[in-house]
Amino acid sequence: MHRFLLPLAAAALAALPLRAQDWARSALAKSPRHQEWITVKQGGREVQCFVVYPEISDKAPVVLVIHEIFGLSDWAQELADELAAAGYIAVAPDLLSGMGPKGGGTEEIVRESGSATRAVSMLPPEQVTADLNAVADYARTIPAASGKLAVAGFCWGGGQAFRFATHRKDLAAAFVFYGTAPRGADDPAQIACPVYGFYAGNDARISASVPATTELMRKLGKSYQPVIYKGAGHGFMRAGEDPADAEKNPKMAAGNKQARQDAWERWKALLLKL
Repeated sequence: MHRFLLPLAAAALAALPLRAQDWARSALAKSPRHQEWITVKQGGREVQCFVVYPEISDKAPVVLVIHEIFGLSDWAQELADELAAAGYIAVAPDLLSGMGPKGGGTEEIVRESGSATRAVSMLPPEQVTADLNAVADYARTIPAASGKLAVAGFCWGGGQAFRFATHRKDLAAAFVFYGTAPRGADDPAQIACPVYGFYAGNDARISASVPATTELMRKLGKSYQPVIYKGAGHGFMRAGEDPADAEKNPKMAAGNKQARQDAWERWKALLLKL
């Protein structure tokens, strides 16, 4: 299982506490879209999921949203709401469900320890895959769903989205935001959908692996379309809308904001192809 853990340097960086996301919580509170929490049973586990519906008259594709190493944070939920605003049903599972000291998930773990990064890093890959499969199966039963199913992940979740594509044949697309490619027992040869990558120019830990991944996917005959956004840092989809980003990293703030804008436009254009 250790081969799935983040490198020590990355884990140390990720262990830094994520600042309060009042801005994301405020946006969620103001959203006119229907938001709800549902429970998906998977074996002996219960996976809590945040679901947001678009305000449209037609059925819509479903996008599974896999959270960062920080767990299902306010930002991850706000991102799900933004997807719904674009016209898609967003289903965001808390993969830390039941992993808290009292049986809770991300919120409890953060409250008790101040950070969810260690708990996310230690999640067994087999459990993550089983949870995601159960949530994907649930998504198939949503009456308002069109039948199209995609997955998107960010940071740790980006790697998990890429991994999940090696296990789930009915995905229409996988959107990988600054996540690593599958390795070990997760065989890229099993991927049946196009994979779209979104990477940061100032994130060599991840982006330096893109050429090798591109070559591997080419040899396997798989569709892999990565874009590296110059001037951006790891986590730019969150940092690019965080009001405190300029304070935390003023040199990179402009790059993060521009990358987020460009990535959103690209992502929405790709989603239209589902």
